[in-house]
Amino acid sequence: MNDLVGRYFDAAIAHLNRVREEEADSIEAAAALLAEAIAEGRRVFTFGAGHSSLPAQDVVYRAGGLVPMNLLNVPGMAGVTTMPAPLASALERVSGLATATLDLTPATSGDLLFLISLSGRQVMPVELARYARDRGLKVIGVTSLAYPGEVPPAHPSGTYLKDHCDVVLDSKVAVGDGELTHPGAETSFGPVSTVVTSALMQAVVASAVGRLADRAAAGDAPAPPLFRSGNVPGGTEWNAKQMAENAERVLYTY
Repeated sequence: MNDLVGRYFDAAIAHLNRVREEEADSIEAAAALLAEAIAEGRRVFTFGAGHSSLPAQDVVYRAGGLVPMNLLNVPGMAGVTTMPAPLASALERVSGLATATLDLTPATSGDLLFLISLSGRQVMPVELARYARDRGLKVIGVTSLAYPGEVPPAHPSGTYLKDHCDVVLDSKVAVGDGELTHPGAETSFGPVSTVVTSALMQAVVASAVGRLADRAAAGDAPAPPLFRSGNVPGGTEWNAKQMAENAERVLYTY
């Protein structure tokens, strides 16, 4: 195996193990909020800008995932699908976009928002977290606590995403998000933020599903609303039924 390949896998695995051990309590706290929201018939939203949109999308409309998970989609914010790509970064610095975005959704008090931002310093995640909580939503922030203190906040309040959450999941990704170096490369490379953040999101979902399934097994609640793979027999029909049964909470159909 190429040395850099081995070093990258070692770094990613070590990072995952660290998060698994050090964030266990926070993962369970987030899972408890998610299970409660699902059990109470609430809506669940996920948001991330730029590459942080990838973990936000990873838990929406997928096999083995919870049905009432909705991507809070802001045109131009996904980064890699926006032309020119730097526009996504510029939009994160626009004040007022977060409040307008949430106002155009049916989000209500008691709903849940997963808000993903590696640095947690930009205007969009800070304003969105603050406004969501003002409207009565619970906010779970997925960010790296390595950034505050090392990178100045961009929001006029001087605060970061971490300051406006009910639960914070710390990805522990280093500033710069590069695990590898090489004498011939002028900057670090080999980012692990997407791997780690997606794992955090999926771990929260897995724990929440387990909580809901325990209630169902005890006869205290229905089975958790889960998608099946569309590649297995009956999967497409199963998913259509799940979306119909959760129509008030599913915002990605029409």
